[in-house]
Amino acid sequence: MATFSESMAPVLLLCLALCLTGTWAVDRSNFKTCDQSAFCKRQRALKAGESPYRALLETMELTNTKLTLQLINDKNKVRLLLELYRLQGNMTRVKINELKPLKPRFEVPDVLIKEPSTEPMSLLSQDENGVVLSLGVESQRVILSVRPFRLDIMEGREVLMSLNSRGLLAFEHLRIRKDTFTYKVTSTVASVWDNVKRVFSSQTDGEAEKKDADPASQAEDEEEKDEDGMWEETFKTFADSKPNGPTAISLDFSLPGVEHVYGIPEHADSARLKTTDNGDPYRLHNMDVYKYELYNPMALYGSVPLIVAHSAQRTSGIFWLNAAETWVDISSNTAGKTVFGKMLDYVQGSSEIPQTDVRWISESGVIDAFILLGPRPQDVFAQYAALTGTQAFPPIFALGYHQCRWNYNDQEDVQAVDAGFDEHDIPYDFIWLDIEHADGKRYFTWDPHKFGMPKDMLQGLKDKKRKLVAIVDPHIKVDSNYKLYEEIRSRNLYVKTKDGGGDYDGWCWPGSSAYPDFTQPEMRTLWASKFAYDQYEGSEDNLYVWNDMNEPSVFNGPEITMIKDAKHGEWEHRDVHNLYGLYVQMATAEGLIQRSGGTERPFVLGRSFFAGTQRYGAIWTGDNIAEWDHLKISLPMCLSLSVAGIHFCGADIGGFFNAPSTELLVRWYQTGCYMPFFRAHAHMDTPRREPWLHGAENTALIRDIVRQRYTLLPFWYQVFYHSHTTGEPIMRMLWTEYPQESATFAIDDEFLIGRDLLVHPVTEQGATGVTAYLPGKDEIWYDFFTYKKHNGGQNLYIPVTMSSIPVFQRGGSIIPKKLRVRRSSTCMEHDPYTLYVAADLKNTAEGELYIDDGHTFKYEKKEFIHRKLSLANNVLSSVNLVPDANFSTLSWIERIVIVGTSKPSKVTLKTANGLERQLEFDFDATVSMLTLRKPGMNAGDDWTVTLQ
Repeated sequence: MATFSESMAPVLLLCLALCLTGTWAVDRSNFKTCDQSAFCKRQRALKAGESPYRALLETMELTNTKLTLQLINDKNKVRLLLELYRLQGNMTRVKINELKPLKPRFEVPDVLIKEPSTEPMSLLSQDENGVVLSLGVESQRVILSVRPFRLDIMEGREVLMSLNSRGLLAFEHLRIRKDTFTYKVTSTVASVWDNVKRVFSSQTDGEAEKKDADPASQAEDEEEKDEDGMWEETFKTFADSKPNGPTAISLDFSLPGVEHVYGIPEHADSARLKTTDNGDPYRLHNMDVYKYELYNPMALYGSVPLIVAHSAQRTSGIFWLNAAETWVDISSNTAGKTVFGKMLDYVQGSSEIPQTDVRWISESGVIDAFILLGPRPQDVFAQYAALTGTQAFPPIFALGYHQCRWNYNDQEDVQAVDAGFDEHDIPYDFIWLDIEHADGKRYFTWDPHKFGMPKDMLQGLKDKKRKLVAIVDPHIKVDSNYKLYEEIRSRNLYVKTKDGGGDYDGWCWPGSSAYPDFTQPEMRTLWASKFAYDQYEGSEDNLYVWNDMNEPSVFNGPEITMIKDAKHGEWEHRDVHNLYGLYVQMATAEGLIQRSGGTERPFVLGRSFFAGTQRYGAIWTGDNIAEWDHLKISLPMCLSLSVAGIHFCGADIGGFFNAPSTELLVRWYQTGCYMPFFRAHAHMDTPRREPWLHGAENTALIRDIVRQRYTLLPFWYQVFYHSHTTGEPIMRMLWTEYPQESATFAIDDEFLIGRDLLVHPVTEQGATGVTAYLPGKDEIWYDFFTYKKHNGGQNLYIPVTMSSIPVFQRGGSIIPKKLRVRRSSTCMEHDPYTLYVAADLKNTAEGELYIDDGHTFKYEKKEFIHRKLSLANNVLSSVNLVPDANFSTLSWIERIVIVGTSKPSKVTLKTANGLERQLEFDFDATVSMLTLRKPGMNAGDDWTVTLQ
C-alpha cells in the first residue's frame, strides 16, 4: 500500500497547479509586506537623525589603491571597516564590513566581470573633523566627516551624492545568541564571565574603543534588546530558523538636484520610480508571482539592485551589490508638489533644491556600493557595463519571431503549426515546447509517446532553416530511475536542508523535486555538460533552451520559493537567493557554447535574473494577463530592465493568462514587433491563437506586423551589436538621448530603438489616435511609413487605424532594411539591402551597417563588416569603420531611399574599383523622397553616391 504522502502527492500537486493556473489574480497574502519581513520592519523603524557611527581617523590608511578606516557604533562599540576605492571610469566603490566578524559574511561572487581597476586618490586636507580626498576628475573630491560618519562626493562646489547624510547606516553584527551562550554555560564559567564583564564595565569610553573588538564582548556590550524575528521568524506556516541571528544592513544615499530615478527591476510599475514614504518600499526578492498586480512595488521574478538618477545637469547611478532580500525606500522633497506649486516656488524664489533620497536595506551580506558618476547617460551605462558586462550578442535568428504555447501537443502538432506559417506566408524562426514535451517532467528527456522521434522533428525544422526551443527547468524530479537525479545526488550537489544533512525537497511541476546547487561551480559544470549531443538525447544544433521557474519556484515553499535557511555549502539560501536564476542561465548558456566546441552563440531565455544576467541571454516579463493594462505595463517593465543593463527583453504577446480580444492581440503584436524579444505565448487553458486563427483580415494585419520585424532585422542586429560593445540600451527611454529635455523624463509609453527609431504603441482599447511626444526642438522626425516630416520638441496627435502603429525615423539617420522577407531570418542571409536615409535640417545623415555570419563567435576575431554610412554635401558614402576586420558578404545594395532632400539633376555612383555610372532615380515631391534604383554595389565595399 502506498504511504499517505505517496498517495496524496498527485492530489497536492494538482491543487498547487490549480492555484497557480486558475482564473484568480495573485493572492497578495502569499507574499510579505515590509511589516511582515522582520529585518525590513526593524530597519525601517529607524528614523532619520544623528547616526551612532563615527569615523576613527587614527585608524586611517591611504595607499595607492584604497583608503581604509574604522567606524565605531557609539551605542554598542562595534567596529566596522570602511574601504573606499576610486575606480577607473569615474566610479567610486564603498565597502563596509565588520572589522572582526564571528565568521565571514557573504560577498557576492561571479557578478563582476573582473575586479575593477583602481586609480590613485590623494589626500587634500585633514583635521579632527574629517578628511578631503581628491578623486582626480574635474575637481571631484570626497569629504569624509567624522561625527557622525558621512561621505559627500563633490564636484567644485556642487554636492553630487551624500552617504549617510540622513544617519540611516545600520549594520547588524554577527553575535552569539544569549540563551545559547551566556545563560547555558556552567556556573563556574558564568562566574568568570561576570568578572570579565565587570572589568570591561569599569573602562572609560576611550578605553573601550581601543580594546580589541572581540565578538563575545561585543555581544555582551550590545545595548539593543532582542526583538521578534531576530533569531527566528514565521510567515504563515513557514518557520525560518535564522541560525546566524540578525544580519541586516542599511545605508542611505542623498541625491541633490534629482527628481527622477529609475531602475531596480523587476516591478510592474512605471519606469520612473515613485516615492515610498506612504507605503511599502520597492522589494527585490526573486519570486514566482503569477498574474501579478500592476502599479505597486511588490517583488517579481528578478532583481537588479541598480538605481539610475537623472536631471538635466547630470546622470549618475548606485549599484548595490547584494544578493539577499532587499528593500529600497525612495523619498523626495518635491513629492506631491503640483506643477502649480513648483511654479509658485520658482516665482517666489524658493531656495529649496530638489532632492531624492534612496535607502537600501538588505537582510544579510556586506555593504558593497558602486557610485557611478556619469555624467552623461551613456557614461553611466558604460560604467555599469564595465562592472557587470554587456548584453550578450545573440545570433540574428534569435531576433526573429518566436511562436510558443503551453504546450504544443506532440510532433504532429508542431509540424501542423510549422506548416501553418508557410500556408499563410508568415515568417518565423522558433517554435517552442513547454514542460509537457518531457517524459514526466524529467528535463533533458522527451515524452516517448508524444515526441518519440525528436531528431526527425528537429530535422524537419532545420530543412526550413528554423529552430526549436525546449524548456529545461532547474527542479529535478525525485526519482531513483531518473539518471540526472541520481547523478547530481551521487555528487552531493543538491541544495541542502538547514542542518546540511539531507537534500532540500520542494514541490514543482514534477511533484517532489530536488534543486541543484548552482552556486557550486561543479554543479554548473555538470549542468553544462548535459547539453552535449551525446548527453541530451534527441537534441540537434537547432535546439535552444528556455530556463523557467528559476527564482527558484517552490510551490510549497514560503512565498512560492525556497526557505531561507536551506544551505548552499557554507552559505544560507538567504545570502544567495537572488543569484539562483543568474547561475541557472549562466550554466545553460555555457552548455550550449560547449556543445558546439565553443564556436556557436547560444540563445537562452530565463525568467529570474540578477545583475550580470545580460551576459547570458534574454529575459521576459513573466506570467502576464490578456488585458490592456498588461500590454501597457510591458513598456515600462522592459524600459526599467534596459536602464539596468538587461536589454534583450520582451513580454508574452497576447498575454499568458486568459484570452485576448482580437483587437488586443493585434495591438500586442504591433507592440511586441518593436521590442527586442518578440514571442507570442499562451497558457494551456486558453484558446489556440496562432496568427491565422482570427479571421482573414486579422491574419493579414498580423502577417504585415511580423514582416515589418523581418525587414528591420539588419537594423536590430546592428543595434544589438552596438549594445554588446558599448553597454547602451537597445530599447531606450527618451531622456537617455535627450538628457536636457525635461519633457522626456517621465515618458514610458513610447521609446527609442537605438537612437533612430521612435515607437509609440497603441495600448488603449478602441483608440482612433494617440499623442506622441517627438523630442528635440531642433530635430525633425519622419513617419516611418508615410515619410511625412514633423518637427521635434512637440506633442503630435496621430490618427490610427487597426493597421497602423506610430513609428518615426529621426532626421539625420540611416537605417538598413531587407525588403525580401522569407520564411525565416536564415533564409534572408544573402539578400540585398535597402538603405533608408532621413536627412536632417542640414541635409546630413549618418548610420551604420554591421554584417557577420550571424551565429558564431568569429566576430570576436574581427570577422565582420562594420561600415559607416553618411550623407553630407550631397554625397552619400560608405566607408570601413574597422579596416583590419576581415569578412565578405554576398549581399548587395539594391535600393537607396532618401527623404527630406531635393530633386537632383543626376546621380552618380562611384565604386571602390573606380568605376562610375549614372543611377536611375524617382522623386516624389509630395514627401521630398528620392529613390535610387539598382545601384548594385556589394554591401561590404567602399562607394559614394553624388547628388548633382
